[in-house]
Amino acid sequence: MLYINIQLKMIKKIFLSISLLFGVSAFAQQGTASPYSFYGIGDINNNGTNEYRAMAGTSVYTDSIHINLQNPASFGKLKLTTFALGATAKYYDFTSGGESDKSQRQSLDYLTLGFPIADKVGVVFGLQPYSNIGYKTNTTTSNESNQLFANTFNGSGGINKTFLGIGYEINSRLQIGIDASYYFGHTDNTTAVQMIDNGSGVSLLTSTNEIRRIDYKGFGLRMAVQYAGQIKGFDYQTNLTYSPETKLTADNLTRLDVVNLTNGYIIDRKETVNASERITNPQVYSLGAGLGKNLKWFVSAQFTYTENSKLKNSWNSSQYSSFEDSKRFSVGGFYIPKYNSFTSYFDRIVYRAGLRYENTGLVLNNQSINDFGVTAGFGFPVGRNFTNLNLGVEYGQRGTTSKNLVRENYFNITIGLSFNDFWFKKRRFE
Repeated sequence: MLYINIQLKMIKKIFLSISLLFGVSAFAQQGTASPYSFYGIGDINNNGTNEYRAMAGTSVYTDSIHINLQNPASFGKLKLTTFALGATAKYYDFTSGGESDKSQRQSLDYLTLGFPIADKVGVVFGLQPYSNIGYKTNTTTSNESNQLFANTFNGSGGINKTFLGIGYEINSRLQIGIDASYYFGHTDNTTAVQMIDNGSGVSLLTSTNEIRRIDYKGFGLRMAVQYAGQIKGFDYQTNLTYSPETKLTADNLTRLDVVNLTNGYIIDRKETVNASERITNPQVYSLGAGLGKNLKWFVSAQFTYTENSKLKNSWNSSQYSSFEDSKRFSVGGFYIPKYNSFTSYFDRIVYRAGLRYENTGLVLNNQSINDFGVTAGFGFPVGRNFTNLNLGVEYGQRGTTSKNLVRENYFNITIGLSFNDFWFKKRRFE
């Protein structure tokens, strides 16, 4: 009992320290550079941990040493205390109207701790960015009086979530689980307009800035069931997850500033909006199935349906934008040459790959914005307690250059650590 109490105190200290660090970073970071993140509540994070992200985000496969954030039913299979965290470096190449630009971002993706609290019962909790906004674009417009305007659009912030889930292993084949999330965070959107030519070649030294801050909060829920078995000498796994529709409170505070560009002083300030709205966090269905050989290889396919058409009431929208229901198709898997090899380290490395395609649910100028990606990764064993280092890459393309839109090519490098140990079992020898 003394040993368990010491371990519990250690867990609390570790998690509290890193949670505080992660919380500060999560609020400060820009997890995306995409101009499409302006719409709705930003770019939604659907990936889970790096192990599953390297398999195109498929979350069908579960085992006893990895945390599967997309499938709470898997928590009941945990046999070791597992602490996981991950980060991503993102590189963008934008093309629109014959012009191109580049950008890059770095982000923390998740911080989570899972452990078995009883026989066949596992608990997972942690912190994770749920959505990200991060864009900066410049355009030039004119009117009928030949006046020329420089427009700058800038956005940052996002929504984070803290979550707690529990899974129960009914038997070796069937598991069920549920997790609950609390969403919090804010976004900042600034539109600055300066007249650079009044029609006579004279520019104004003032800028009119619309500054909108939206604070979000609300709750979410996800339920899952997982089933595994054998057929003709192969191992198979299937799962079904469902997140019901919930509401987020969005508090909008918008003001209009007239700024003197020579000294930065605010000449005039006016509050234009101070209101609260309940927006929809849409329901999500996901169904997946896979086949393989235990501790050797596994291939799975997954379909995810999100009722994004309910997002139309968001504060961040325009007359040219709308939303439709989203469909995501993913295929991914892994291969291990020989998991228990004593002679070759490379035979114990996990090799992962995947492919995905989705319509994101965003529609601009009557054009659906689609996203396609290819992933690959490696899981490197570290030490003797099933700890592993996971590296991954992802290349994808979103959007199109037709109808004056933006095509973005992106390349992501991910790194994740998964620490495993028997924290809740007393050792015979110290």
